[in-house]
Amino acid sequence: MPAITTSVLKNGMPLHRIAMTGTGSVTLLVAFDAGARTERPEENGMAHFLEHLVFKGGEKYPNYRAINEAAERNGAVINAYTSHDLVAFHITARSLKAREAADLLTDYVARPALNQEELDRERGVVVQEIARYNDQPSSVAEHLIDEAVFGNHPLGRPVLGTTEHLSKTFTRDGIVAFRERQWLPERGTALAVGNLEQLGPDSGLEELFERFSVSGNPTPYEPAPALAPRILVTERESNQSHLRMSYKPSIDPTDAGQRAALIIYSTLLGGSMGSRLFDEIREQRGLCYSVSSYPHVYADVPVLQLSSGLESGKCVEAYRRMGEIVTELRDDGPTEAEVERARAFAAGARAIAFENTGAIARTAATQAIVFGEPVDPDATIAQLDAVTFDQVREVAAGISVEYSVACVGPHTVSEFEPA
Repeated sequence: MPAITTSVLKNGMPLHRIAMTGTGSVTLLVAFDAGARTERPEENGMAHFLEHLVFKGGEKYPNYRAINEAAERNGAVINAYTSHDLVAFHITARSLKAREAADLLTDYVARPALNQEELDRERGVVVQEIARYNDQPSSVAEHLIDEAVFGNHPLGRPVLGTTEHLSKTFTRDGIVAFRERQWLPERGTALAVGNLEQLGPDSGLEELFERFSVSGNPTPYEPAPALAPRILVTERESNQSHLRMSYKPSIDPTDAGQRAALIIYSTLLGGSMGSRLFDEIREQRGLCYSVSSYPHVYADVPVLQLSSGLESGKCVEAYRRMGEIVTELRDDGPTEAEVERARAFAAGARAIAFENTGAIARTAATQAIVFGEPVDPDATIAQLDAVTFDQVREVAAGISVEYSVACVGPHTVSEFEPA
């Protein structure tokens, strides 16, 4: 069980220390409630673009080369991610270099130069990133199901944004204004996870994370819309199709226990090789190579997504049967053996993942920012272990009858309309 301490810095940012024994590494992560969901329509893609730009230089490390060389000298790996929920930056290093890693991370993230020349150069890089995703049918399907579920709401827009915004709309002033508005220390969180021997009271860790300044008047996120089922198809001549189906579970997204029950339900539905979808759609019927289900719970709305990549000629048959399996679970419920197996698998997978300091930091960031909950990795495992058969049966019964569909392949909307 890791030792967890939390303090609030002078700038209002919470700093969580999660000390783990038996590891020689440390992950430092800083995250903000500044994901794609906080963008205004004309800003779509700005949160992700800003994520790219901070790697181009800070005050102490003035350009991308200085940042990359410093990371390598310290034996560290740097990275970042932007989702609809948040933006996060992290560095994992040998514990002996923890202080240096924290200095590097907080320099370029808290004090980015946002140089105009670098900004203009990076536009083309992100445009290429968008083009790459558009060339991948599975990625297009992911964007398409978000649009099918949420329409023109921020949750329905692509995190990467549009080529038009990247090429023409975004200005340095607009990007700086977004950062000042949304990157508020009190709406963020800092984490140090792993071997913290070099990050004691005299390490100056607090002062480094206090480099983030207080400013701005953040935009509250727009509440999720009432879900209106849609069927969206991007027609492509291909032998392969990429299918997505999205249901609304009847759970309270602010209740950690109900979120855990949804994870167990999703696991027995399509989250393992012993799940109903995998067993029947792939193994018994041979309709696909990949089939799965995944729950995504935003701050105010949960969704359950089913996914499959398969031969186009088998797509509609698989689609019909996948929907029937959800209906069977809704009407008849799972078996106790299924729940027991799924609970053990989900909790075990989480425990295995938490051997990695980065996985703990990313989970803790979601706990803190998306759900406003205490940071505690062990609690997420305990919640899975505590899920009961009756809770999972209730989740199964509460899955919406209506659902949205997205598909990329040689299909038409009419193929996915209710029979």
